[in-house]
Amino acid sequence: MNLEFYKTQALQKQKEHKKFLESLKKKPPKNLDYKVQETHTEVFQKIDCLQCANCCKTTGPLFTPKDVERISKHFKMKVAEFEDKFLRTDEDQDQVLQSLPCWFLNEDNSCSIYEIRPKACREFPHTDRKKIYQINNLTLQNTFICPAAFEFVERLQKNLDKK
Repeated sequence: MNLEFYKTQALQKQKEHKKFLESLKKKPPKNLDYKVQETHTEVFQKIDCLQCANCCKTTGPLFTPKDVERISKHFKMKVAEFEDKFLRTDEDQDQVLQSLPCWFLNEDNSCSIYEIRPKACREFPHTDRKKIYQINNLTLQNTFICPAAFEFVERLQKNLDKK
């Protein structure tokens, strides 16, 4: 997986992608949610997250109180103990990892807590959401981190051009 290629492409196409995503917000096509699901499925048939794991290496997920409770229970730790060992509170008062890459990322790019991973990890890169235009800024930011998010925007443009 050539991450530099994707990052360069995302930078080059940033204005085009932003304009496209904004157009979806102004006038969402009737079949947008369907096309989003279809495009998400196509992209993830092509891209294997285990070849990349850039999200786990470069961006920490937000941990909800439920995530913290579930994961600390898995490790048979008290919530406070888990928080002290792995998390910090960021400037938005969110619980995030103390450092990157993610503590739970294995050498083969798999996740050691995959079955109980945080909600933010389960939903990333958010390319299968209904009303995708509600998260335009996030989608655009994710194109710099995630090859699948970049491919998603590229393909969604093409898929919506085909009527």
